[in-house]
Amino acid sequence: MKIAISSDHGGNNLRKEIMELLDELGISYEDFGPQTNDSVDYPDYARPVAERVAAGEFDRGILICGTGIGISIAANKFKGIRCALVHDVFSAKATRCHNDSNVLAMGERVIGPGLAREIVSTWLSTDFEGGRHTRRVEKITELEG
Repeated sequence: MKIAISSDHGGNNLRKEIMELLDELGISYEDFGPQTNDSVDYPDYARPVAERVAAGEFDRGILICGTGIGISIAANKFKGIRCALVHDVFSAKATRCHNDSNVLAMGERVIGPGLAREIVSTWLSTDFEGGRHTRRVEKITELEG
């Protein structure tokens, strides 16, 4: 599995924590920044992750901003992206099982690093169930036009 990861300035610390987790799990990733704590615009950092996941260059993406809201909205503008904003383990599992989410968004100002690690671990290790959920995901894809 190969992961694309990025954040804005409000998610920098949590992004670094999640990259440590990915290293511990032996999961390959590419960091799309930012490399400083200077204020940046989250759409600029959602774009490279969403584009590359949509293109199939990466299996999944992880995005982090202050709340996770703005960066998830930006990511979901890209065709083929099903970005889920998640702040609990149950939702992390459900969005993989039922929605086949390919990008995970979280908010550094909403959750702490321990919970974020649990969410990411669950999200990465959970498979899409398919079955009746396939029809629903296909309907989501149809909405993209």
